[in-house]
Amino acid sequence: MRALVRSGMEEGAFGLSSGPFYAPGSYAKTDELVELAKVAAQYGGAYTSHIRDESDYTIGVVAAVDEVIEISRQAELPGVITHIKALGPNVWGYGAAIAHRIERARERGIEVFADQYPYEASSTGLSAALVPRWAQAGGQDSLDLRLADPARRAQIRAEMVQNLERRGGPNAIMFARYTPDPSIEGLTLAEHAARRNVDPIDAALELVRGGGPSIISFNMASFDIKHLMKQPWTMTFSDGDLVPMGRGVPHPRAYGTFPRRIRKYVIEEETTDLAHAIRSMTSLPATVFRMNGRGVIREGAIADLVLFDLNRIGDAATFQEPHQLSEGVVHVLIGGQFAVRDGVPASAKHGSVLDRQQ
Repeated sequence: MRALVRSGMEEGAFGLSSGPFYAPGSYAKTDELVELAKVAAQYGGAYTSHIRDESDYTIGVVAAVDEVIEISRQAELPGVITHIKALGPNVWGYGAAIAHRIERARERGIEVFADQYPYEASSTGLSAALVPRWAQAGGQDSLDLRLADPARRAQIRAEMVQNLERRGGPNAIMFARYTPDPSIEGLTLAEHAARRNVDPIDAALELVRGGGPSIISFNMASFDIKHLMKQPWTMTFSDGDLVPMGRGVPHPRAYGTFPRRIRKYVIEEETTDLAHAIRSMTSLPATVFRMNGRGVIREGAIADLVLFDLNRIGDAATFQEPHQLSEGVVHVLIGGQFAVRDGVPASAKHGSVLDRQQ
């Protein structure tokens, strides 16, 4: 595993990411992650993590934030809590505790940051949201075998009941994409179960057999979002999926994150000022990932620029109609070349894959 990290860093990676919330990453111990992060640190990389628990599934969200802080401390590299949140009614209000933990770490000289998308809903897979991790050991085939065993199925079902409560119930889960049956896309788990005249958990059990749909989960409180957004160490981040235009009902963050951050949280609700929002999208991430010459406007810097009309900037994508382009962007330049000019995309493609060695 160390050799894989070393190879990636030598090929130009900006750091190491982990997903200990998900199987099989959930089986990794903290000391394993520390040892891998130490390799990334040797190359000036960062460590980002979809933390072990964003709610109260296992160790709890505060302890999961502490784990990232400890990895960052021991490995001596920047640590990033990715798409930071307090997920589900059981932990609403924990945003202040999370921020306090990060502030204390930063006071001790530990480089800890976060990134966040400006929405009250998250997105993941149905299995990841509801199925206990022990049941996923060995992959989908092993899960299917356990679901076929009545005793195991009953045990899985009981834990799924608890996990659905953590998510806010069947009305809080909406199907985003499901190739075997696109007709359920856009429906909530409650609506799908009602159509089939079955209990929502039983409907979910059938869907996770053979691989379940991706979902949108309405599970964050606005006061936690705003509290975490205000912090000087929080970057704006889409976590957006690469979804072909018109396919499925994906999370609107893929289309609207950055304009929404300005329209809703700067102009309409005044959660932060404009300078704070722009910094969270530009110079802050460039600083965290050591991207010299990017994220700032100055002579000699790389001319990656967005010019927008503050009166018109805004997101059009919604949870029901996500495939909507945002509004108000006038020009986009990549490396000094127009990618969008007067609101019209250019035919030439000026983007390139970035690597740390640049």
